[in-house]
Amino acid sequence: MQVIFDIAKQNAFGFLSGALTTIEIALLGTIFGALIGLAIGVIKTIPVKESDFLAKRIIFKIINALLTAYIEIFRGTPMMVQSIIIFYGTAQLFNIHMGYIFAGLLIVSINTGAYMSEIVRGGINSIDSGQFEAAQAIGMSHFQTMFSIILPQTIRNILPATSNEFVINIKDTSVLNIIGVSELFFEMKGIYGRNYLFYQTALIACAIYFVLTFTTTRILRFVEKKFKGSDSYTVLGSRAKRLDDMEVK
Repeated sequence: MQVIFDIAKQNAFGFLSGALTTIEIALLGTIFGALIGLAIGVIKTIPVKESDFLAKRIIFKIINALLTAYIEIFRGTPMMVQSIIIFYGTAQLFNIHMGYIFAGLLIVSINTGAYMSEIVRGGINSIDSGQFEAAQAIGMSHFQTMFSIILPQTIRNILPATSNEFVINIKDTSVLNIIGVSELFFEMKGIYGRNYLFYQTALIACAIYFVLTFTTTRILRFVEKKFKGSDSYTVLGSRAKRLDDMEVK
C-alpha cells in the first residue's frame, strides 16, 4: 500500500494533468457531439413531399444517404481505428497535421455525434405527432416547430442518454493514446514505463477513472432532476385550477 501512495505522490502532476485532459476532451467532445446530433436530427426530419420539386427531393435523398453512411460507419467501427485513420490519414493524404488535443477532440466529437444523432432521432419520435400537426395548423414552419416546440422537449428527454455518453467518453478517451494524446491512460503508460510497477500504477489510474465517472454521474443526475422539475404542479389559468377553486368555494 505504501508503494501505491509513493507512486501517487511522486507522479501527482502527471496523473492530474492526464485527468484534466481526459475531462476536457470528454466534456467538449460530448457537447460538440450533441450539437452534431441535434443538427442531424433536425435535417433528417425535414418533410419532403411528392409534390416538391424533383431537385429538392434528389438533394434531400443525397443528404440523407450521406448522413446515414456517416452514422453507420462511425457507430460500426472502433474509435481507436477511427483515431488512426483520421489523425494519420489526414497527414498522409492531405498534408494536414493536426495538434494532438485538437485531433482527440475532433475524433470524440464526430464519434459521439453519430451516436447522439440516433438518440436525438428517438427523442424527436417520442414527441406526440399531434404537436407537429398543431404547429402546422397555426402556420409554423418546420424549423419554427422544431426550435420552439419539439427540441426543448427532446433535449429534456434525451438528457439521461447524453449524460451516459459523457461518462462513456471519459473512459473511451483512453484510446486516444494511440495518436499521442496525453490523457490519463497515456500518462499512466509513461509512469509505469519509468518505474516498472505496472499493477500499482494501473490501480491508481483505475481509482482516478472511477472518481471521475462516479462524481460526473452524481452531478448529472442532479442536473436531470432540475430539468425534470416538480412531480406535482398546476399550470396557472388552467381549467383544472379553476375547477379546484370552485370546489373550495
